Amino acid sequence: MKKKKISSVQLIPLSFLWAIIIGALLLMLPISSATGQWTNPLVALFTATTSTCVTGLVVVDTYSYFSLFGHIIILLMIQVGGLGIITVISMVMLITQKKFSLGDRMMLQDSLNLKTDVGILKILIRISKDVAKIELTGAALYAIYFIPEYGIAKGIWFSIFHSVSAFCNAGIDIIGNNSLMDYKSNPLIMITTMLLIILGGLGYVVWFDMSEKIKAGIVKGFTPVQIFKRFTEHTKLVVVVTVTTFLIVSGAVAFFIAEYNNPGTLGNLSLFDKVINSFFESITLRTAGFSSIPQENMTDFSCVISYTLMFIGGSPIGTAGGVKTITIFLALLNIIAYIHDDDQSIIFNKRVTDENMRKATVIVAVATFTIIILTLALIVTNPINIQDGLYEVISASATVGLSRGLTSSLNSVGQIIIIIAMYLGRIGPISLAIFFAGRSHHKSKCRYVEGEFFVG
Repeated sequence: MKKKKISSVQLIPLSFLWAIIIGALLLMLPISSATGQWTNPLVALFTATTSTCVTGLVVVDTYSYFSLFGHIIILLMIQVGGLGIITVISMVMLITQKKFSLGDRMMLQDSLNLKTDVGILKILIRISKDVAKIELTGAALYAIYFIPEYGIAKGIWFSIFHSVSAFCNAGIDIIGNNSLMDYKSNPLIMITTMLLIILGGLGYVVWFDMSEKIKAGIVKGFTPVQIFKRFTEHTKLVVVVTVTTFLIVSGAVAFFIAEYNNPGTLGNLSLFDKVINSFFESITLRTAGFSSIPQENMTDFSCVISYTLMFIGGSPIGTAGGVKTITIFLALLNIIAYIHDDDQSIIFNKRVTDENMRKATVIVAVATFTIIILTLALIVTNPINIQDGLYEVISASATVGLSRGLTSSLNSVGQIIIIIAMYLGRIGPISLAIFFAGRSHHKSKCRYVEGEFFVG
């Protein structure tokens, strides 16, 4: 009997699952806890899932509960989860000079969501170098404050941990039990964190395109507008949707206005700190998970803005979660095209394929349906209101990691629901469906007579 080979589409969800299980087993060990005792299996599983899925929701205080060994395991899971299991394994193979088979190349291609495997190893090498450069630069900036504050050894360790956590959009910290709230008036920590979150959320393809075109543009004396015009259509769209008023700026303005006089959030801060923290909130909601203000103290208006930004998330082929900026944009474009009765959608003078339009719409629909089901399950099994429950589920599903003080109070069933939400959010509900269905493209040999159905 011929053994059925596991496809890369099936291997990626399985690889995350195995990484979570191995991480949970390691975190259960007495050496991983600060007290030297065995950790409850559910706590270990929750922590392993939130680390590998780079979410940031926690049921115990990461700083005080786990030992140095436990923190190292968590950091490794964050790095592996942020870059992707297949990518990290491929990096190890590259370092140890293992040969890549055609199957290995195809798996790496799928994990990076690329259309071709041409030059895939060069891309992998470049990703490795760029990630190292960014995380080390972030650690060096953090060290300017952390070393004087905590000493050389602890300061360096804190700098490395938080740089990796921020770049991978994990939002897990080992400073204390209130995230970065103690640093909301520290521009160095706040700005460094924001830059790392943005760089991680932009995506590898965008990094490469921007760096190449900017370097070439500087050499040739191009203006910023001329350089922008030479970006690929994907990079242009990511920059416009992510960096301009559509998300970061509009989100910051909305929070600034809504929370300006709220003493529980921005009310007691200086004008400069209000601006910085408004931008920080807008950026961290895009799947980073660090918080500088208590989320439970926000106004209802800010909560709705938070739901929206968390659901959208970052950009494709990066460390961020959510349905992704390009996905939500194409789904909205699909609606507009239908309303205007357009037979094609054009962005930057390039046509978007019907397959991409359909895929974007399906991803948004499935993600919405998943969040509704999980939210209902959470509020049925836990005595919580729908606002907090919805915030928790969207945060978990979009791998954000922000909470309105709810996570640690959930019962066992609630924690399992959030674990499922984090796992689905990292691999995608559609990926899991394909995993079980073993999707293949079917072309019908016959066409049925059209029926008469009424919609709307």
